[in-house]
Amino acid sequence: MKYLVTCLLLLVARELFCQQDNRQLLQELNLVIESAPRYDSAKQLSIEALRPPLAHASGRSLFEVYRCLFEAYKIFNYDSAYRFAKEQYDLAAGLRNDTLINTARINLGFSLLSAGMYKETLETLGAVRISTLSDSARAGYYSLLGRFYYDLGDFDKDVNYTPGYIGQGNAYLDSALRIYPDTSFEYAYYRGLQEIKSANNDLARQTFRALLQRPRLTDHEMALTASTLSDIYIQRNENDSAINLLIQAAIADIRSSTRETSAIFNLAVLLYKKGDVKNAYTCIQRAIADATFYGARQRKVQVSAILPLIEGERVNIAESQKQKWLTYAAVVTFLLAVVIVLVIALLRQVKKVKLSRKALMEAHARLQQINGQLMESNTIKEEYIGYFFNYNSDFFSRIERFKRNLDQKIADRKIDEIRFLVNNINLKQERDDLLKSFDKVFLTLFPGFVNGFNALFKPEDQVHLKDSELLNTDLRIFALIRMGITDNEKIAHILEYSVNTIYTYKTKIRNKSIVPNDEFESRIMELK
Repeated sequence: MKYLVTCLLLLVARELFCQQDNRQLLQELNLVIESAPRYDSAKQLSIEALRPPLAHASGRSLFEVYRCLFEAYKIFNYDSAYRFAKEQYDLAAGLRNDTLINTARINLGFSLLSAGMYKETLETLGAVRISTLSDSARAGYYSLLGRFYYDLGDFDKDVNYTPGYIGQGNAYLDSALRIYPDTSFEYAYYRGLQEIKSANNDLARQTFRALLQRPRLTDHEMALTASTLSDIYIQRNENDSAINLLIQAAIADIRSSTRETSAIFNLAVLLYKKGDVKNAYTCIQRAIADATFYGARQRKVQVSAILPLIEGERVNIAESQKQKWLTYAAVVTFLLAVVIVLVIALLRQVKKVKLSRKALMEAHARLQQINGQLMESNTIKEEYIGYFFNYNSDFFSRIERFKRNLDQKIADRKIDEIRFLVNNINLKQERDDLLKSFDKVFLTLFPGFVNGFNALFKPEDQVHLKDSELLNTDLRIFALIRMGITDNEKIAHILEYSVNTIYTYKTKIRNKSIVPNDEFESRIMELK
């Protein structure tokens, strides 16, 4: 029995420690996210320093300049990485150097795989002639193919095909591991990755934890290791430990200006499941920015699946908080009513004493003074009433300020001001702000949506937005459908309409379209 109690106490202590550690790391992550532009500026400056030789280099030396620029861009921006890998390839083809041609193909394959272009990746890597490569290039080629088949298996998630892809990935990593020095980071990392894919999680955890303890790991190596190790803890449902690792990985990614990353997206998903909507929203916004900046197509698909859930949860929290405010205000009003009744009873008793006249006169004078103060206060409020709550992502801080304000006014017995504050709670505005936030995020993911949508209609039936609008109701309904929310009841709940109204909107818009009704929503899903 004592042993059982001791184990329970240790588990509780460990859980509390993990939660405290996560909170501290999340604070650090938020600070690093705020500093991200500074890290990216430093990255851009380091890249610019590589460009001067482009003007006068030629032949093999120019190929080396292109290689350096590719290495600088490959986890930072897909378009630029692909451009310099293509420049490498074209130059190597002009030189008719098979070694350089196949080295460039490997770099092209890396860029295509990072962008989620699986078919193009396989075609490019399939053209590589291995016999022309150095040992280090062959190791990189085999490990890239291993990563390709692992990613393809994760993308399919199919019991018929995924095991085969995992097997192919393991085989290619076996070839890479025979070449990498057994003391290198790459050897340890790919060995651990192979163990995860082979379901040897205990051995993989030992490998990655030992790798994290190595001195002089770069930020990118640390992020790769921590992010991959978190997968093991996620499989074990040890989410606090996984969150801890993913926060460390996300911090390292930002510091190294790594935009081709899944750590912060996976962190957003775990935080959302844990109920930490505020931090989940911050992380998903950063994941959106990373996916858009890098040009990672598969990341955009992943984000579009979780973003509406987080946005919907934020709306639910807003509604829940409103109910709490109303309940709190009702209790306060009741208590104030009780106080007023007691005061009235007291005043009636005072009238019965000899000094009632004097007491009433003094009370009257005090009331006049209070009324004068209230009138002055109301005059000031009328001047500033237009500026109330400036909605921002720090939603919970506003609730705390509102509570403190309300407590003070209760203490001062300013009943009118309390009523005023309660009556000015505007859930509609909160919902409008949330929808505007959704509009901004949606148009970041699908910047051509509005033009593509209008292309489905005759000019006279196209949507014309007002200057202050990003999307209107017509566009927002089909924006939600584009994000994967097709259920009319869910759309009605998010937009605060009835189900019949949503059905009417959709029918009216489809009937105006120049494409057949049964093809309309499939055309919407093709918009980018």
